Amino acid sequence: MAKVGCYENYPWWIVVLSNFVSIAVYGVGAFIMYQFGLACLVFYLLYVLWLELRLWSGHCVDCYYYGKKCGFGKGKLSALLFKKGDSKKFCKMQISWKDIIPDFLVSLIPMAAGVILLIRDFNWLVLASIILLAVFGFVGSGLVRSQLACKYCKQREIGCPAEQLFNKKK
Repeated sequence: MAKVGCYENYPWWIVVLSNFVSIAVYGVGAFIMYQFGLACLVFYLLYVLWLELRLWSGHCVDCYYYGKKCGFGKGKLSALLFKKGDSKKFCKMQISWKDIIPDFLVSLIPMAAGVILLIRDFNWLVLASIILLAVFGFVGSGLVRSQLACKYCKQREIGCPAEQLFNKKK
């Protein structure tokens, strides 16, 4: 099998597609949460913002792509908001399934809320939203990461704790 090359800066089309999937998850999740009222919507959006800021300030600052266009464009964004960290720290980081639960909750909370809505009063739009959320949140996100972002990532080759978690050799 031929070795896949890495991008120094990802092409814009990958950044746009990757972010489209993320924004679709956030948007559909926000739509479902809004069905419970403005307070639930605000809480959900603040949660999403917290997750993004946590990523930019705690991981992106130590990544090889800090100041560069990574597969999600967050290396450039992080450089605008936070000072550079230590790239050696990124490689030494250890993550477990427990550490990524907050990321899964971005989809799972609205999906659970959608199921509650369906039980209370069935609505085709809510059902379609739950299906879209599952498609974008799990299938779409998985495809973006495996086929576009992580596949061509220089940090993955240097050392990435997520790659180590998801691709454990059996």
